[in-house]
Amino acid sequence: MSETLRENMEAKDDNLSYEDFTSEVLEDYRIANISRQLSILGRKEVLTGKAKFGIFGDGKEIAQIAMAKSFKKGDWRSGYYRDQTFMLAAGMLTPEEFFAQLFGETQLDKNPANGGRLMNNHYASRSLNKDGSWKNLTEQKNSSADISPTAGQMPRLLGLAYASKLFRENNELHQFTNFSVKGNEVAFGTIGDSSTSEGHFWETINAAGVLKVPMAMSVWDDGWGISVPNKYQTTKQNISEVLKGFEQDENGDGYLIYKAKGWDYPALCKMYAEGVELCRRDHVPVLFHVIEMTQPLGHSTSGSHERYKSKERLEWESDFDPIKKMREWILSMEIIESGKLDEIEKEAIDVVKKARQIAWKSFTDPIKKERDELITLVENAGCNCKKTDRINRITSGLKKVIHPVRKDNVSAAKKILRHICSTCESFKPLKSQLQVWLKSTIDENHERYSSHLYSETELKVSNIKPVAPIYNENSKTVNGREVLRDNFEKLFMKYPLLLTFGEDTGFIGGVNQSLEGMQEKFGELRVTDTGIREATILGQGIGLALRGLRPIAEVQYFDYLLYALQTMSDDLATMQYRTKGGQKSPVIIRTRGHRLEGIWHSGSPLSMVINSIRGVHVCVPRNMTVAAGLYNSLLESDEPALVIEPLNGYRLKEKMPENLGEFKTALGVPEVLNEGNDITLVTYGSCVRIAEDAVKQLKDFNISVELIDVQTLLPFDVNQRILESVKKTNRIVFFDEDVPGGATAFMMQKVLEDQKAYFYLDSEPRTITAKDHRPAYGTDGDYFSNPNAEDVFEVIYDIMRESNPGKFPSIYTE
Repeated sequence: MSETLRENMEAKDDNLSYEDFTSEVLEDYRIANISRQLSILGRKEVLTGKAKFGIFGDGKEIAQIAMAKSFKKGDWRSGYYRDQTFMLAAGMLTPEEFFAQLFGETQLDKNPANGGRLMNNHYASRSLNKDGSWKNLTEQKNSSADISPTAGQMPRLLGLAYASKLFRENNELHQFTNFSVKGNEVAFGTIGDSSTSEGHFWETINAAGVLKVPMAMSVWDDGWGISVPNKYQTTKQNISEVLKGFEQDENGDGYLIYKAKGWDYPALCKMYAEGVELCRRDHVPVLFHVIEMTQPLGHSTSGSHERYKSKERLEWESDFDPIKKMREWILSMEIIESGKLDEIEKEAIDVVKKARQIAWKSFTDPIKKERDELITLVENAGCNCKKTDRINRITSGLKKVIHPVRKDNVSAAKKILRHICSTCESFKPLKSQLQVWLKSTIDENHERYSSHLYSETELKVSNIKPVAPIYNENSKTVNGREVLRDNFEKLFMKYPLLLTFGEDTGFIGGVNQSLEGMQEKFGELRVTDTGIREATILGQGIGLALRGLRPIAEVQYFDYLLYALQTMSDDLATMQYRTKGGQKSPVIIRTRGHRLEGIWHSGSPLSMVINSIRGVHVCVPRNMTVAAGLYNSLLESDEPALVIEPLNGYRLKEKMPENLGEFKTALGVPEVLNEGNDITLVTYGSCVRIAEDAVKQLKDFNISVELIDVQTLLPFDVNQRILESVKKTNRIVFFDEDVPGGATAFMMQKVLEDQKAYFYLDSEPRTITAKDHRPAYGTDGDYFSNPNAEDVFEVIYDIMRESNPGKFPSIYTE
C-alpha cells in the first residue's frame, strides 16, 4: 500500500480496514456517477417535454458525498436545489423518487418529499405520521422542506441548530427523546456562493455566531450566479476570506472556517469529518467553503452556460470535473483498475434508465387509465344529433395526446358536457354519468393539489373548543398587560416545550411589560432576548417548531414584521402545503400594532399580510383577554399563527379571569359586542374602541348599530354570523385602518360574495378605511390620517339618511 493511500485511509477512519476503505470509495464513486446520470437524463426529460423544468446538482457530487458521511440520524438539513447527491448519499432519496419528483408525481409513496407540490430537487423528510403525530425524529435523518427563493433556507436553519442548544442545556427537555438526544444533532446548511449576497445569509451567520449553535454551513462555490461571476457577487470574490472576522478567537467565540476544493475527494472527506465532529461535540458553528466547483450542465434547463462562460473556463470545468478527478485519484492510488471503474459508470447509466422507466410508468399509467375510462364512457353513448361530431372531435383529440396529463382529461370532460344535447334521450344518461365522473375527478385533484394548506389532524385549531373566561365578585380589575403576563405564566408552567424570544423580550419582560418577571421565573433559555433581526427571529421559531418545540417568536412591532414577511410567506405559510402534511411548524408570531402615532408604529397594513400568508392564521384581538384566549387555543393546536396585540391596550383596564391558561377564544368566530337593528358594523383590533364610541354617538340619533368584532381575519367568520346580522339589519359597513381596498375589501368579499349577503342588502355596502398613506405624526396626524369615531358616525348616518331623509336630515352638507 502506498504511503499516500495509507494517509487517506487514516484521514477517514483509523479503524477502517483496507477492504472496507476501498469498498467505501467505490460506493462513493458509484453514487457520484448515478447522480450525474440523473442530472443528464433529467435534463433530457425536460427538453423532450416529459417534465416542465429541471435544476440539478451536477458538479457538486463529490463534496456532497463527503458531507453526507458525517450526517447522522437525528441531524437536520436546510439546503437548496443542488443537493441531490447529498440526499442520495445520505440514503434519503432513490433514483426512482428523483424522477417521480421531476414528473410531478402526486402519490406520496412514490414522491414522499412533497407529493407533487414542488419542482425537482426540492426535498423534505416526513416528520409526521398520517394522523399528524410526531415520528421519532432521532431515529431518522431529517431534511426540512426546501424552498426556491435564494437564501430562503437560512432563517429556519438557525432555529434547527438552536434547538440542539436548548435540548442540550435545558435539563427539563431531556425527557423528549423523540425530538433530540440531549442536543447532539447538527443542522447542516447548504447554499450557492452567489446567494451569500442575500441579507438572510448574513443575518443568519451573525445570529448563529452569537447563539453558538451546532450549524454546519457549506457554501458551494462554482464561481457564478447564473450568468453573473463572483466579482459582482462577493467582496474579494471569496466568501471565506470576507468572513474571517467571524473566525473563532482565543475565547472560543466565532466560527471554525474550512476551505477545500470541490474535486479533492480525500481533502473533502477529512475536512467534513473533522469540522462536523467539532460542531457536534462543542456546539460551535462551522463554515465549509468548497471552491473550484463546476456546473457542467449549466444553471438549469432554461438556458446554456456556453452563452456566458469563456472557452478557457469551459475547458477548465471539463478538466476539473469532480467525478473525472476522483477517477484519476482512484487510479493513481491503485485502488482498482480502470476496467472496473468503467463497469461502475455503465452500471450507473443502467440504474438511472431503469429508475426513469419505473417512475414514468407509475406516473403516466393512472392518468392514461383515467383518460381511457372517460373516452369509454363517452363512446358508449349514442346520438344522431349534430353535436355528436363535436364530441367525437374532442374524444379523438384526447386519444391522440401521447403523454396526457390530468388537465387534458378534465378539460375534455368539461368541453364534452357543453355539447351534450339536452333533449336527446340517449344522451341523458351520459350527461349524468359525466357529471358524476367530473365531480369525482375534481375532488380527487383537490386532494392532490390543494389539500393541507392548514392542518387536517385532530389538533387543527377549528377542533379546539372555546372556553369562556370566568369571573366572580372578587375578580380584580388590572391593566391589560397583567392579564397577558399572568396567563403566560400559566402557559409556561403547563407546557415544558414552550419558549419565547425577541427584542427586549427577556430581561425587561417586553417593551410593554407583558412578560414582566418571566425570565427570572423560567430562565434565559425559555424567555430570551435576541438581537434586532426580525427575519431570523421568525426563522428561529420555524426551525424550533420543526423540531417539536413550541416557540412564540416576538417581533416588537407589526410594521417591523415586513422584514420577515418573505420568510413568513415563502416558508412558514407553505410548510404543511408543500409537504402535503409531512411537516408542521406551529410557531406563534407575536407582535403588536394599530393606532400609535407615526408612520412606522401605526401597524395596520393587514391586506399586505393576509394576502401573502395563507396557511398561517391571523388573529386581531381587541384586548388582552381575547389575546390570551387566542394563545391558549393556539397552543392546543398544531397550526402556526400571527397574533397582533392592540398596541394601545396594555394599560387599559380589564378584569382578571379566574381560569388563566384555560379559557380559549375560538378562531373564526366573531363576537357581537352590541346588538342592533338598523345597520351592521364589522371591525376588529383597536378599531373596536373607536367603533364603540361611534355606536354611542349614533344611539343619540336613534340609530341602532349591531357591532361585530371579527377577532380573526384568517379564518374569517366560519359560522356566517355576520350574514345573520345582515338578514336582520339589511345594511353593512366594514371598518378598519388599513388602506382603501385592503382588509375591508377582503371582509366585504367574504361577506357579500362567499356568504351571499348581497341578497339581503337595502343599501350600498360601505367601507371606512385610513387614507392611502401611512399616518402622519402626532395626535392630529393620526386623526386626519386614520378613520375616527366621527368618520364612522358620518358614514353610517349618511346610509340611514339615504333610506329615510325625513328622519335623518343633512348635517354636514346641504
